[in-house]
Formats: sequence, C-alpha cells, structure tokens
Amino acid sequence: FFDIADGKTLYMLTATPINNRLIDLQHMIELFSRRKADYFKTTLGIHSLPGHFRKMENELERIIFGDAEGDSGIETNTVEAEKVLLNDDLFRSLVVQRSRAYVKASQLQHGVALTLFPKREDPKVVAYSIKKTYGRLLTMLEDAFSKENPLFSLAMYYPLAYYQGPDESIDPLLEGRQKEVVGLIRTQFLKRFESSVYAFGLSCNSLLIKLLAFATKNSKTKSEINRLERWKAQHDESICYVREQRNDYFGGDSDEVDEDDLITEEMLEDVEELSRDDYEVDEILMETFLDMDQISEFLKELKKFKPSHDDKQRALIRLLKSDAVLKKHKVMIFTEYMATARYLKQQMMEAGIEGIDEVDSTTSRDRGDILRQFSPYYNDSSSEELAKEGLDETRVLIATDVLSEGLNLQDATRLINYDLHWNPVRLMQRIGRVDRRLNPEIEERLLFDHPEQRSIRRNVAYWNFLPPDELDILLHLYQRVSHKTLRISKTFGIEGKKLLTPEDDYEALKDFTHAYEGATSILEDMHLEYQQLLKDYPDLAERLSLLPGRVFSGKAHPKAESKAVFFCYALPAPGKATGQDQYTTEMWTEEKGTTRWYLYDLEKERIIEEPTDIIALIRSKPETPRQRAISDKTLSEIRTSIEKHIKNTYLKKVQAPIGVKAILKAWMELG
Repeated sequence: FFDIADGKTLYMLTATPINNRLIDLQHMIELFSRRKADYFKTTLGIHSLPGHFRKMENELERIIFGDAEGDSGIETNTVEAEKVLLNDDLFRSLVVQRSRAYVKASQLQHGVALTLFPKREDPKVVAYSIKKTYGRLLTMLEDAFSKENPLFSLAMYYPLAYYQGPDESIDPLLEGRQKEVVGLIRTQFLKRFESSVYAFGLSCNSLLIKLLAFATKNSKTKSEINRLERWKAQHDESICYVREQRNDYFGGDSDEVDEDDLITEEMLEDVEELSRDDYEVDEILMETFLDMDQISEFLKELKKFKPSHDDKQRALIRLLKSDAVLKKHKVMIFTEYMATARYLKQQMMEAGIEGIDEVDSTTSRDRGDILRQFSPYYNDSSSEELAKEGLDETRVLIATDVLSEGLNLQDATRLINYDLHWNPVRLMQRIGRVDRRLNPEIEERLLFDHPEQRSIRRNVAYWNFLPPDELDILLHLYQRVSHKTLRISKTFGIEGKKLLTPEDDYEALKDFTHAYEGATSILEDMHLEYQQLLKDYPDLAERLSLLPGRVFSGKAHPKAESKAVFFCYALPAPGKATGQDQYTTEMWTEEKGTTRWYLYDLEKERIIEEPTDIIALIRSKPETPRQRAISDKTLSEIRTSIEKHIKNTYLKKVQAPIGVKAILKAWMELG
C-alpha cells in the first residue's frame, strides 16, 4: 500500500475510523505516513505519532474514569473519542466528518432533493431469563468469576507467572501478551455464555481439549502420568460428552471415535513442552488440573440442558411468529458467534419457520448469491430473476459479523441483535445494513413487484436481546474479568447498572444515536452556518475577496463587564519548491499552512484556542454595531503576547526556521 499511495492525493473513506481504540485511526494514518513517527513534525509539530495517540488515549481514559486509574487496553467508541479528537490539530487537519444530519441540512440549504434515508424506530428490547435457560450453571459461573483469581488460572497460557529465573530476564512485552491472552479467554467465555448455551458449551469443549493436550505433553514423571490417567478415568463422562458434542458440530460418527482421539499427535506437536529448569512445571500442571475440574463441572450441568430450556431462543421464535411484520417479511438476525448462528438455524427450522439461511466465516457457498437471495433488489437482481435462476429467496438471514460492514441489505427493514453488545460501533454497523441510503428507483421497482411491502418501506425497526433480571450479574462479571469500562452503557442507555426497558422513554439511547450519527457536530454546525451566510448574501464571497490583507474591527462582548480580543492568524508550513538550479528546496508559505483562531481573555489573562469556545463570542450580523473600548496600547501589547505564544507553541513545535512568522489576517476587540 505504501507504494500505491506514494506521491498521490489520497482519500480514505470509512464510516468507522475508530472501532475499538483510538489507535485504529493511527493505523489508518500510517498507511500514508509510512510509519514514520515524526512524519508530522514540520507541519503540525508532532514529533511522535504513536506518542501523540498515547496522549489522546490517556485523555480519553481521564474522561471515562475521572481520577480513577484507567486501563491501557480500554475499548472506546466514536462518541467518546469525538470529545478527545474534536480539538486535536491532527484530527482537524486530516479528517472530514459528515454526519447524516449534516448531509440533510446541507441539501436543504442548497435546495436540492434530499437523500432518501429510512426512518429508524426506537429500539425494542426482547427480555429473556438467563436463569431459566442455564439454571444452576448461572450461579456456578458467578461463583467461579467471583474468586480472588477469577474462573480459570490458565497457567499454560501464562507460564512466565511461574518462571524460576531472575525477574530482569523476563521480556515485559511477552509477559504483557501472555496476560492479555488469559484475559481475552476469560472475557470470551462470558460473552459466549450470554450468546447461547451452544456457543458456551463449545468453548468449554475446546478449552478442555487444549488443557488435556498440555497436561499430556508436560506430564513426564511417573506420578504426573498417573495423575493424568486417574483424572481421565474419573472424568470419563465429561470426556465422552465433549467427543459427542464435537462430532455433532463438526460431523462424524461418535461411536467410531475413542476418547483418546480427542488429543491427536498434531495437537501435541503444537503444544510447548516447558523447561523444568526455567518453569515450575509441577505448579502449572496443578493449576491446569484445577481448570479442567472447573470445566468438567460446567459440562455436567450442560449435559442436562435441552433446547426446550432455552428461554432466549424460545423468545426469538415467539417474536418471529407473533410480530405482524416479522412473521411474513424479511428480517436480519445478527449474532457474534458461528456456533450460535448454526444453533439458531436448526431450532428455527424445527419450529416451522421457513425461508431461513445462515452465513458465517466458514460458509463455502458464494457469498454474492447469499446476499442476492436475501436482498435481490439492492444487489442488482429481483425476485423474478432469482426464480428464473432456480434460486429460493431468503426471508430470514442469520449471520455473524462477516456481514456487518459495507453491504447493502436494504430489501429488509427489520433487524434483530441476538447478542449483548459490548461495543456500540459494532451495533451501529449491524443496524447500518438495513438503515442505509435508499435508492428511489430501486424502491419503485421493489414496490411494483411487492406492493404488500408499501406500509413497511422507508421505516426501519430493530430489536435487542437483553436479560433484565440478570443484567446486573453480567455487567458485574464482565467488569471483573475484563477490567474495562463497559461500552454497552452508551449503546443501550445503561449508565452504571441502569437498564433501558421498554417502559423507558429511550432518551438515553436517542442521545447516543444523535451523537453517533444523527446530529451535527459543532464544527459541522459552523460549516453549515458559513454556507447559510453565502446563501443569504450572494455577494459575500466577492466582498470577502476584496477586503485588505488585514482586517480589524470591534463589537460589544456578549457578557457584561468582560473584555477580550480575537485574532485570526495564518500559520505557514513547509512545502517543496523547485528552483532554476533544479534543486528542490523547502519553502514556508501561507498556502501550505493552516489558519488558527486565538482569543485573549483580559479578565483571566489567558489565551483560548478552541474554535468551539470562540465562535459564540465573535458571531456578528450586518446590523451588529461596531464598537471600540480597548486602548491601542493594550491592543498592541496583547497582539505581541499572542505572537509570542504562537512562536513558543506552533513555530517551535514545527521547528520553523528563523524569519518565518505567523501572518495576522483579522482581529476584533470585544469590549
């Protein structure tokens, strides 16, 4: 990509520049900065791009956690990141944000036809009971997570905790990576537990096999081998259950597979044999057997489970059969896990729901055909064309997040989020499959073929599955295991442990939706205001071009007894210029630079640089009276202070050569 982008003007389009962490944006920038830490040194005074983003991450943590100690691995979302990015020079220089609300407002200003967007209904909550589904297993899981060392020690993934050598020989980066792996496995267990019994059960199966393989590879002494064989004999029932479940999921005849085949030679080759000189292997093995004991207890409870116990799955089927739209029109069902998707398809088919398809990361069929069969009109086809090709049209599509980004599925107007969402960006991406810009021509064609859909077109609705009675338990367990702020709070309007129920007025979620994509940002409002001025005063652009190179004026300060002075400076930046001698030289010009606002507050004797804090003070109308109240001497001294400030901040940061100065374009006294 570096070579492709070299020497070109580059535009990168994305709806989610920040998915989990601010570093997502850093990685995008590095596609053209070629990972040069000081790429923006001379233009923005940023001497280390990674350091700049670490500073912003720390600021984000301060916003979220206050004075409490944060987590360097914090997950984030665009709403919170915007608070940090809004006043960042790098962000303002590189990123152009245009929300859906801005697009609509701008089109209204210019008198053009509005882009057709569907109306999104308030979210609906589908309540279900984890306790009814899992029974005693919920209490077992809560107890396991509430231990001083929660759930699994997973010593095989963190052997450095049992290192016998000197501490200084431990690679901090490697140790940190091992800790993260343990934390990730614990968190995934909880998320899969919430997703479905089937997904949780397969996680238990998979981890037990990996632990058994580790114990097999590293049990060397006679007593260790005897302990392993004794454990396998004592837990034969669990091992057989794991074998049966894996055969059901991956295919095969379980009667022809011996339990020993769970641990193949290929698995053992992938397991590290730990050095007993470097590690306390006996301690690691002891912890591994304790972990296997815990999983075996979970498996004993899971063996009692029947689909008829699954209150969540039954709630989904009730919804699909009772809702007037869902029982006959297209619906998209999202889940994070492949196991859950497959389980849901099987249960829904057994419940008599027709027109079902399922797609996940392992689906071998052509994905284009799958999309066309579910959303033919927005994928260059139609119901008639599908019929001619002998393809069945899908009414219910179950998918993992392989379909959550960048696809047009607007043939559907209904969507169900079957999983609890820990990151609102993922939620918005999913909803965006059906809540997208509509094409009037396609809409006309679709309604001509399917007039029965007229009442639901241009109207999007979605459901979120939430367990009201046990949500507090899940939030508590997630925070205990992950040590991260729960991003779901912004998504569902949950502040702390307050649940958004169907009886609530949904204001919290509306606030999130507006901030995320529905309301204009302050900078967008300023741009819209400028566009409106150009529309209201058609000759304004020409009049502005005729103004002298430096403009001074004055007006009353909006706040009584307050005084300030506003300045607008052009800040030069370096560019390449080629002289007659054919040698390329660096020229500092106004054209290559940027423009910045400054406001000097006389009362507090401080300089304000954020445009969002200045705009309301300087806003004027044609009838606003010109007023002067500050002496020329004071104005001159303030201007000197501002230019000294620019020299010590911007010019020093970008290492401008001697002689390069900021250029005053306009100033206004507020008195």
